[in-house]
Amino acid sequence: MHIVLVEPEIPPNTGNIARLCAATNTSLHLIEPFGFRLDDAQLKRAGMDYWQHVRWSRWPAWDAFRAQLLPSARLWFIESSGSKMYSEVCFHPDDYLVFGRETAGLPRKLLEANPSRCLRIPMVNPQARSLNLSNCVSLVLFEALRQQGFPGAL
Repeated sequence: MHIVLVEPEIPPNTGNIARLCAATNTSLHLIEPFGFRLDDAQLKRAGMDYWQHVRWSRWPAWDAFRAQLLPSARLWFIESSGSKMYSEVCFHPDDYLVFGRETAGLPRKLLEANPSRCLRIPMVNPQARSLNLSNCVSLVLFEALRQQGFPGAL
């Protein structure tokens, strides 16, 4: 599996997600610009000593990331306005789960260009705008891994 963070802003979220990726053998793709520096103490603290176990890539922009993908790559865009719930799709081992900035979500042009690939996490309380980014990544990634029988799990 692949996790893609488009313009992440909060260092502890990215660090927690890196730790999750290390624990699940999931690749992490970070797309600039970032709301922090990669040597940020909070980023390192949240990721603890797991960074050395993460397969991660840094991309200068969405277009650079997209250009290196095979045409057959399946991208799923996780956004509160998604047309389907994340639990309604069948994930494949090489899928990319794409998440946006904590304050603004994914760019509108990505969502408009991929309406059938936009997924949401259901929420019960209409006053709740969103969930924490690292929680969202955990929810969707573990559903994808569950569907695949948790390959390689202890």
